[in-house]
Amino acid sequence: MRGRRHLRLALLGLGTAIVPLDTAVNIAFPDITGSFRLPIAMIQWVVIAYLLTYASLLLAFGRIGDSYGHGRIFRLGLSWSVIAFLLCAAAPTYDWLLFFRFLQGIGAAFVISASPALVTGLYPEERRGRALGAFTMMFAIGSAAGPLLGGALVAHWGWPAVFWFRAPLALLSVVFLRGLPAAPRRVAEPLDVPGAFLLAFGLAALLLLLNERRLLWALPLLSAALFALSGFVFWERRVSRPIVDLDLFRNRAFLFLNLASAVVNLAAFAVLLFVPYYLVRLTRLPLAVSGAVLAASFLGMMLSSPLAGVLLERIAAHRLAALGAGLGGLGLILMGSLSPSLSFEWAAILASLLLQGAGLGLFQVAYMEVVMRALPRADRGVAGGLSMLTRTIGIVLGATLLSLLFHAFAQEGFLAAFHATFRLAGALSAAAATLILLRGRES
Repeated sequence: MRGRRHLRLALLGLGTAIVPLDTAVNIAFPDITGSFRLPIAMIQWVVIAYLLTYASLLLAFGRIGDSYGHGRIFRLGLSWSVIAFLLCAAAPTYDWLLFFRFLQGIGAAFVISASPALVTGLYPEERRGRALGAFTMMFAIGSAAGPLLGGALVAHWGWPAVFWFRAPLALLSVVFLRGLPAAPRRVAEPLDVPGAFLLAFGLAALLLLLNERRLLWALPLLSAALFALSGFVFWERRVSRPIVDLDLFRNRAFLFLNLASAVVNLAAFAVLLFVPYYLVRLTRLPLAVSGAVLAASFLGMMLSSPLAGVLLERIAAHRLAALGAGLGGLGLILMGSLSPSLSFEWAAILASLLLQGAGLGLFQVAYMEVVMRALPRADRGVAGGLSMLTRTIGIVLGATLLSLLFHAFAQEGFLAAFHATFRLAGALSAAAATLILLRGRES
């Protein structure tokens, strides 16, 4: 029985990995812009088309999984993704690539909305924390492997390889994952289509707004986001089976922890945004070694996630979340104190990134435990979708706000801007830890 559980967990991990492996696309940006003869600024839409799609659909697809079976939704997402990966790899023009990235985002939303529920379903409820630790570890492995694999793939086969190499992984998971629950035990209920549309439209407008710096477009996007999200709240108060129970957010501990998730992930994104430039500009490390050093953050997550699952059986989840946010913040502050003049600079970088990643792993597992506990077991798909949504919002906010912050200090030089940005990011993560502790109780 245990061997079968481990096999299913490995197959679920393989299928889930197709989403975090999208970090491989980042390394292909120069080849994509060169192949389509695009200005560098245009590459952002490769990210936005994908990210907006899957983030805006997570909660709605989570509800579909709760009603019609997470196993069915997971396999549908994998099958959809196989086709989307091949289409992206074969895109004849940039416009077609963006459309196929939109299709890829739909597949990612199906996969990620169902995978936390499926992983936790493999374990008894009293060992849910260990299941969440395994899920977070699998996600970290995929995120770390993406840039390492992507560089080699692009060097040999060009940018299409960062898409087509994931198709066999998804297909293998579809073929060998048998016996997952195809339907819920309760009677399937119809999806709240108006609520799903308002939520998806509102979140898409909000996330697009966070990437928009032109006032001409910012005001219409803000109006659209406010209108759609207000309409969503109004509608959900009146529908018999809402996508998410909004009364949960009246619990301030639960509300603040979700806000803290966005803040912690916002701060953590400084690593992927600026550390590559530090390694290229200010160290003498070869490019391949620099990529391995950058992966130290994900290695920290991989090591701490299973530990977090064990610790949750002994420590209150909100305290573990605060500890993780605090450690992550400390790692960021240490990164903000680095100097190329240090004789042990590379070791200091590794230690800082490992600490930051370990803290993020502890936080993410503890946060997901709180969300899973707050929602009924029948709403496990929505719970998984919510935990991934706040993470995504934090990343989008980080890409915008951290860039603005860095450029505000850029006149004093790269190193000064790097130090200031990482210290403030670390302070934000530490403030989130303090906020969690001040609530004094779990949601």
